Amino acid sequence: MPSSVVAHMSYDPAAATLRIVYVSGTVYDYKGVPPRVYDAMKKASSKGQYLNRHIKGKYDFVKVSG
Repeated sequence: MPSSVVAHMSYDPAAATLRIVYVSGTVYDYKGVPPRVYDAMKKASSKGQYLNRHIKGKYDFVKVSG
């Protein structure tokens, strides 16, 4: 999953939470993300562009660390 923005991502289907670990080391949890959005992000050629267009500003988030 090479990306210049996203170092790692994981998804908790029970909580509908998408965890994004940025290359900078900052970690955010995006709440209420449907599984189809996570699946589409996994398949996206640019994780950073997908994140900016389809997740940021559309879902509540919590900064976990960083």
